[in-house]
This record gives sequence, C-alpha cells and structure tokens, in this order.
Amino acid sequence: MGRIPIMSDVTSANAALADALRRELAERGILTLNLIASPGAGKTALIEWTIKRLAGEYRIAVIEGDLTTRLDADRIIAAGAPAVQINTGGGCHLEARMIRDVLAQLSLDEVDILIIENVGNLVCPTGWDLGEDAKVVVASLPEGDDKPLKYPGAFDTAQAAVINKIDLEPYLPARVERLRANIARINPELDVFAVSCTTGAGVEAWLDWVRQRVQRKRAQGNEAS
Repeated sequence: MGRIPIMSDVTSANAALADALRRELAERGILTLNLIASPGAGKTALIEWTIKRLAGEYRIAVIEGDLTTRLDADRIIAAGAPAVQINTGGGCHLEARMIRDVLAQLSLDEVDILIIENVGNLVCPTGWDLGEDAKVVVASLPEGDDKPLKYPGAFDTAQAAVINKIDLEPYLPARVERLRANIARINPELDVFAVSCTTGAGVEAWLDWVRQRVQRKRAQGNEAS
C-alpha cells in the first residue's frame, strides 16, 4: 500500500516537468513528437524517411531511447539529422527528466521538429508525458491486426497511428483494413497512416500530417506573441 502514494508523486512530478518542457519547446516553435511502438515495428525507419524527405523544408533532431547501444542513433545521424542517445539500462520507458537532461546537447535554435523515439514497448511509455505535442503509435502489420485491442492504452493516448510494413500484407493473415477498424474501435479520433518503410508507399500522407502540425505550431506561436 505504501508504494501507491510514492508512484503518484513520481508521475505528478513527471507531468509537471513535461509541461515545463512543452512550454520551453513551444516558445522556440519546435514541434515535438513522441513515437511509441513494440520493438521492430519500424519507428527508426519511419524517422529515417521523415528526415530524408523533409530535408530542406524543416530541421529535424532526434532523441533516441533504448535499453542499450546507440545503433538507432547512428542510423539517424547517417540519415542526416543530429541525434542524442538515452540508454535506460533496463528501464522500459523514457521520462521527462531524461529529456530535460539531454536537451542541452542539441542546438535547439536550429531545430523545427524534435522527434523522440521511445523505448520499444506498448505498455510503459503510454503513461509518461515527455512534453510532446503529439504521441504517435507505430504498429507493424506482422504484429497482427488485433494489436489495438490488446494494447488499447497505446492507441487511446495517441494522436496519430502509423501502420507499417503494408507491403507484407499478401504474405500475412493480418489485414490493413481490419487493423484500421480496430484502431477506430479504440480511438476514432486518431489520424491513421498506412505505410511501407521499405518501399515508401503511403509515406507522403504521413509527411503531410507532420507538415500540417508544424504549421499549426507556428500559427499558435504567432498568436501568442
């Protein structure tokens, strides 16, 4: 019983810090996205496409969360964006204090979009605000079209969902439309994008959503100034 108030204190402190981070990033006009997914769903591949296709339009920086290694951060740097690695050493999610501690390693005056790739997990990251403007859940088709029903919290707290690996549909029992329907059952307000990070199919619709969110962020900043 004694652990419940302690956990409440931790999450409350995290929420307060996340709000402070959101205000700081908003003052700089930075759109911040928090990507969550199971391991191997394709978060890093989606970020690579986003960096390469938006090059020349927006300046993107990435914070990479993982248990160990900096393999994903190296991929992001190779794609053309600065990246900071956070290794949790076994922790199943990132927290706002971790984001605060690494922001100084990025030149925020040169960033339009900050993408946070959370630790691969569809449970733990859902309850931890990182100061993002939007949470994006990535679900790959090989994981099954019932993923939203098994992990409703991930989809209920998100603002967008990306269905990845649609090029594999001919070889799988899972179906894109069933996955879409199950997402809608959990959160009918979600913007949903079906893509292949192998072929590039559908990626442009995702990029248009990112562009719209950047423009909305800038408009909000202009109204506040």
